[in-house]
Amino acid sequence: MKKELLVALRMTLATLVLTGLVYPLLVTGLAQLLFPWRANGSVVSAGGRVVGSELIAQGFKNPAYFQPRPSAAGNDGYDAAGSSGSNFGPTSQKLRDRVATDVARLRAENPQAPAEVPAELATTSASGLDPHLSPEAALWQVPRVASSRGVPAADVEALVRAHVEGRTLGLLGEPRVNVLLLNLDLDRRFGPIPRHAAAAPSVASPRTGA
Repeated sequence: MKKELLVALRMTLATLVLTGLVYPLLVTGLAQLLFPWRANGSVVSAGGRVVGSELIAQGFKNPAYFQPRPSAAGNDGYDAAGSSGSNFGPTSQKLRDRVATDVARLRAENPQAPAEVPAELATTSASGLDPHLSPEAALWQVPRVASSRGVPAADVEALVRAHVEGRTLGLLGEPRVNVLLLNLDLDRRFGPIPRHAAAAPSVASPRTGA
């Protein structure tokens, strides 16, 4: 009995050291060596301060910025500590009501855009933190963004197309646009929008909390 207990204790200790110490340190070290930027959160800075991460969506309500997909993460959405979907099923009346409300809002805020709202602009991702849009969903918002900034729509469209990322390794996923990087480039190209600037009716000033 004593011998078996000692064997079990040694095995437990060896497993703890290997899987709880050696393996995590090895993987962390390799990540820092090979992909340091990704390993440290893909943090994005602008004007000398951190403004977010390429991997985590955040809300933009000012009409002069592109909006990401809606979010059910946390109480107010875009909460990186509360990543989740709404968990509403396809027959949920709450889900249908929320989507209908968002579609009506998007149409009202984008009167110059095509009547058909891209589905992803009214549906949340599984995590609630998807930082990307399809090129089509970003281009759909071009008239509103250009009008709010007083710049030619063709210039804003060209900026969107310049931000289209291809499939990973040419095979995986779909072409996409990172909303945060696109909005930062908007400010660099056309000038930032002051936080106290008046927004369109029923649209709040920019909120960039993740």
